[in-house]
Amino acid sequence: MAANVSRSIKAIAALEDGLRARMYGYIRAARRPVTRDEAAAFAGISRKLAAFHLDKLVGVGLLRAGYEQLGGVRRVGRRPKVYRCTDLHVRVEIPVRSHDLLTAVLLDAVLDAREEECSRDAALRAARAHGARLAVRCAGAADPLGAAEKVLADHGFEPYRPEPGCLRLHNCPFRPLTERAPELVCGLNHALLTGFGDATGVRAVFGPHAGECCVELRSQASLA
Repeated sequence: MAANVSRSIKAIAALEDGLRARMYGYIRAARRPVTRDEAAAFAGISRKLAAFHLDKLVGVGLLRAGYEQLGGVRRVGRRPKVYRCTDLHVRVEIPVRSHDLLTAVLLDAVLDAREEECSRDAALRAARAHGARLAVRCAGAADPLGAAEKVLADHGFEPYRPEPGCLRLHNCPFRPLTERAPELVCGLNHALLTGFGDATGVRAVFGPHAGECCVELRSQASLA
């Protein structure tokens, strides 16, 4: 997660230059590969300066470059360097929000709902299943709580250890939805972390603390 945020920040910083942002917008609107000459003509600058800005956008992942013949006509000589947009999605949120994760849970609940289930039960079951899938990275870990700390950090929970055997979550990645429907969203979060904990050998328990996630993880030894 931290790597994604860093990449998004670099992409946004690259677009702070107005000329560069206009060139990027031009290539997005073109919906096709654009040559350096075309970008330079659009921006009213030299080909060399256009190449500088375009390569900056490649460097932060907003564009990708390649050499290809355009227009279906074979010409003698080297194929021109062209640029096209990548599928990089830029979003920076501090603290991190993981609404995509919650959306995936609810989508699975709708698609996999059983006839005898109410919508809430289907959502809770889907959340536990998602939690178990998140735990794949923790499989076989000698320190399950330490492995859980790394995975949950990647999903924006900002875990920390106030004491041995306990992992608290400083950030709730599902705000502000928790403020609109706290019982539902907190219940889904608990189910998600319960599925995660069951698969890693740690226990997810309600442990509300002001300004933090309402769930904390505990090692089996700390519960004995």
